[in-house]
Amino acid sequence: MAAHLHLHLRAMTMASIAGSPSLRDVVNDLCRVLSDRRAAHHELEPALLPFLPHLSSDLVDHVLRRCRNLPIPSHRFYLWAIRHPSFRPSPISLPILASSLLSSRLYPLLWSLLSELPHPPDPKIFHLFFRSYARDGLASDAIRAFSNMPRFGLSPTLHDLHLLFLSLCRFKLVSDAQAFFDKVKPDFSVTQKTYSILMNGWATVEDSEMAVKLFDEMRNRGLHVDVAACNTLMAALCKGKRVSEAYDRLLEMQKVYGLEPDAASYAVFIRASCDAKDLSSTVKLLDRMKRYNLAPNVYTYNCVVRLFCEMEKIDEAYVLLDEMCERGVKPDVWSYNAVLAVHCKLKEVNKALRLLLRMDRDSCLPERHTYNLLLKMLISVGRIDRAIEVWDGMEKRGFYPAAPSYSVMIHGLCRKKGSIEEACKYFEMMVEEGIPPYHSTCELLKDQLLHLGLKERLDILFDKMQRSTSCSIQELSSAMDRRRKNTDRSQKEIGEGTL
Repeated sequence: MAAHLHLHLRAMTMASIAGSPSLRDVVNDLCRVLSDRRAAHHELEPALLPFLPHLSSDLVDHVLRRCRNLPIPSHRFYLWAIRHPSFRPSPISLPILASSLLSSRLYPLLWSLLSELPHPPDPKIFHLFFRSYARDGLASDAIRAFSNMPRFGLSPTLHDLHLLFLSLCRFKLVSDAQAFFDKVKPDFSVTQKTYSILMNGWATVEDSEMAVKLFDEMRNRGLHVDVAACNTLMAALCKGKRVSEAYDRLLEMQKVYGLEPDAASYAVFIRASCDAKDLSSTVKLLDRMKRYNLAPNVYTYNCVVRLFCEMEKIDEAYVLLDEMCERGVKPDVWSYNAVLAVHCKLKEVNKALRLLLRMDRDSCLPERHTYNLLLKMLISVGRIDRAIEVWDGMEKRGFYPAAPSYSVMIHGLCRKKGSIEEACKYFEMMVEEGIPPYHSTCELLKDQLLHLGLKERLDILFDKMQRSTSCSIQELSSAMDRRRKNTDRSQKEIGEGTL
C-alpha cells in the first residue's frame, strides 16, 4: 500500500508542476481511491492526503455523486473532509451521502452523523429515512423517524406527513399508515390530498372497501372532492375487481360533482384492461382518449406497450412508439426495454440492434438492463463480434459498465467454445478499472482455464489481481490462488457441462 500511495503522491506532484489538474481529473482520481479502498478495514486517510489542496464543496459533491454505490468509503471521505476547518459542505452534500448510506441500509451511521450536526439537517434526509425504512418493511421505524424530527430542530409539516404516508403506502404498509393517520389527524389540517394518498395505498393492497370508506369520510368532513380524489377511488375499485362500480363513479364524478375526467381518469381503466390482458378494451380506451384530445402519459403508454409485447404483437408496439413521438410523449428506456425483451427472446439480432440505434436517434440513453439483455442474447447466438461492438459503444453513450455487465460478458464468453481469451480480456479490464469481480465469476473463469490447461494464463490473471490498487481485488486474488492450487480434480469434474 505504501508503494501505491507513493506513486499516487508522485503523480499528483507532477500534475501540479505541469499546472493544476482539472476538477474532472481530481474527481476521477479520488473516485478510484475510494473504489480501491471500499471496505471498512481498508486504510483510506493516507491516500486522501494528496487531495487536500483541491478540497472544495464542489469536489466533494461530485465525488459523492459518482461514488453513491460505495457508501462506506464515501462516508469516511465525508468525515475526513468536514474535519478540515477551511471546508464547508454544500447543502446537497449530506443528502447525497444519506441516500448512499440508506440504499445499503446503513441506518446507524447516518443517525450518528445527524446527531453530531451543529444545525438542523435538511428535512429531505428524513424523507429518505421514511422511504428506506418502508422499503425494508420497517413501518414503526419510519414513523419513529417522523416523530423524532423535533429532536433535530425540525417541526413536521403536512408535507412531511404526506411523504411518510406515500412511502408506507408504496411498500404496502397501508395498515400502519392508516393507524398513524387516525392518531395524528387532529394535529394536522389534512386535505383531500391526504385522503387520496391513503386511498391509493389501499388500492395497492386491493382493499377497495377501505378506499370507499376514506372517500366517504373525506366528503363528510366537507373537504373538496377533486378529480385526483375521484381518480384514486376509481383506481382502488378497479384494483379490487370492481370495474363496473368504477365506471359508475366516473359518471358520478361528472353528474354529481361537475368534474370533467382527465387523462389520468382514463388511464385508470386502461391499466385495469391491461392487467386483465384485455387488448380490445385497451385499444378502445386509447381511441376514446384521442377523440377527447387527451394524451396519455408515458406510464400509461408503457402499460399498453408491455401488453402488446407480452402478446408478441411487436408491430403494434412499434406503432404505439411512433404515436408517442408524434404526440410529444417521449418514450423512455422502459418503453424500449419492453420491445427489446421480445427481440432478445426471439433471438432477433438485427431488429434488436436497430432498436438500439433508434434509441440513439430519440436521445434515449440505454441503461444496465438494456445492455445486459442485448449482450446475453448476442453471446447466446454466437455473435461475439456484435456483442463487442455494443460493449465498445457503451462509453460513447455515457454508460460505464459495473460488475453486473462485466459478469454477463465473462460468463457468456466462458460458456462459448473458443472464446476463453475474450473472457480473460474482459476480466483484465475489470481489474484495471478497479471493479471487484463476483466470486462466482472468478470461479467460473478459473475452472475454464484449468479445464483447457491454460495454467500460465491463469497465473497472469492472478498476478494482475495481486498487483491491483484495489484492496478488494487483492483479497479476491488470495482466494483464487487457494483454489488454483487445487488442480488435482479430474478434468471431467472441472469442465462438465460448461462448454
